[in-house]
Amino acid sequence: MKRFLFLTSIMALLFTFHANAQDYKTGVGFRGGLSNGLTIKHFTAQDVALEGILAFRWGGYHITGLYEKHQPAFDTQQLKFFYGAGGHIGMWDSDGNPWFDDGTNHTVVGLDGIIGLEYTFREIPFSISADWKPAFNIVGDTGFWGDEAAVSIRFTF
Repeated sequence: MKRFLFLTSIMALLFTFHANAQDYKTGVGFRGGLSNGLTIKHFTAQDVALEGILAFRWGGYHITGLYEKHQPAFDTQQLKFFYGAGGHIGMWDSDGNPWFDDGTNHTVVGLDGIIGLEYTFREIPFSISADWKPAFNIVGDTGFWGDEAAVSIRFTF
């Protein structure tokens, strides 16, 4: 019983510290949209974060790295507006891809932008964000891709 009370007290203390924190340091979670995958976001300063995304689509994958600036939105402390830029590399199979029916693999390298809103919960260690991440492929299937909108849910610590 003493051990249970001790562990409960420690958990309550951790949640209290988290609830009083202005922002989180690192978040890991899932990203869902036309591409689904994993996301990790790490703050290097109060308003600057680095985000890595591993997403799957059309029988392939792409890896994206982003530099993001965050600022308060709508006078709500937990709600942040963010924007940024980065790059990606990836490949996919033409099977199941509505744009390519040539039976080959496609490798791309390109530049990305991102704009979105993120809400960090005070009561629980989670954040949720919605964003639009347009991309421009400069190697491989060159051109603009503007269909990457997604919702991410991250466990924060």
